[in-house]
Amino acid sequence: MSRTSSLRLYVISRLMLAPLMIWTITTVVFLLMRATPGDPVDALLGPRAPEAAKAVMRAKLGLDQSLIKQYLDYLGQLLTFDLGSSLASQGQTVWQIIGDHFPATVELTLCGMIIASLAGLTVGSIAASRPNTVFDAGGRVFGIVTYAVPMYWFGMILQLIFAVQLNWFPIGTRFPLSEIAPQGPTGLYLLDSLLHADFYQFGTTLYYLALPSLTLGILISGVFERIVRVNLRQTLKADYVEAARARGISEFRIITAHALKNAMIPVITILGLTFASLLGGAVLTEVTFSWPGLANRLYEAISQRDYPVVQGLMVFFAGIVAMVSIAIDILNAYVDPRIRY
Repeated sequence: MSRTSSLRLYVISRLMLAPLMIWTITTVVFLLMRATPGDPVDALLGPRAPEAAKAVMRAKLGLDQSLIKQYLDYLGQLLTFDLGSSLASQGQTVWQIIGDHFPATVELTLCGMIIASLAGLTVGSIAASRPNTVFDAGGRVFGIVTYAVPMYWFGMILQLIFAVQLNWFPIGTRFPLSEIAPQGPTGLYLLDSLLHADFYQFGTTLYYLALPSLTLGILISGVFERIVRVNLRQTLKADYVEAARARGISEFRIITAHALKNAMIPVITILGLTFASLLGGAVLTEVTFSWPGLANRLYEAISQRDYPVVQGLMVFFAGIVAMVSIAIDILNAYVDPRIRY
């Protein structure tokens, strides 16, 4: 089989698995939301509302139908890309909620991933280049601690120190409420402020992003540090690295120009999957910092038992993870032909 044919078959097989994954997640979320205690009608009308009013609301929302009927109706909506409308916010569709809150999550995730990548790459490279030293031990401790520390605890500690005690950073919003936020087509304050060449708004946005993105980035960096340290240490034992040393090339040049490139292949894979999962999994960070992102909105919908919002957002996040996963698999298969067979 030719290289092009094997790659094409691999791509087709990965694309065929994506709908199955999304359907599985959709089904699990649908069943879990209806298996958990509580009634969304009580959340909307209150537990003391008349039973007649509750019955009318259930009929209006379709909750009086059988479970199978509700499930089939929901799958039919998904086939037309209709994620439904919020029960708690009457008239607001799930797509509108995504448009309002998703840019804040993207901005937080991007800044957090930049911090995590820089910190993990730096600490991992230093630890791998100095094995069995205090730097190596420090890298191990850094990776273990940042991986083990709870996100909500670390976030609250940083808020207590830098926002409450020192009053260095604000919390609870993306931009000062007394000022007009950056306006633009993307909803990303950093990008929109740059498009308008408004560097004051750009700096203010970074200022409000600093503490939550630092929390997210530091705790994720441990994963990258461990991967970089292990792979770079193995790469530094390769024959071509020894040949470069024999030619008198400096250790810094060997690491940056030769070994680090090969060691980064698995790191890129983890980086992409981590970024995709963070878009939907940064709930603890957003809730801890009251960040107005989509993950925080998902938490609110779960608390309100807002079925359509929870299901719609989970399908949206599952689609993102599926697309990123497929893109990474295809990229790895293109670079390394062994993956296709």
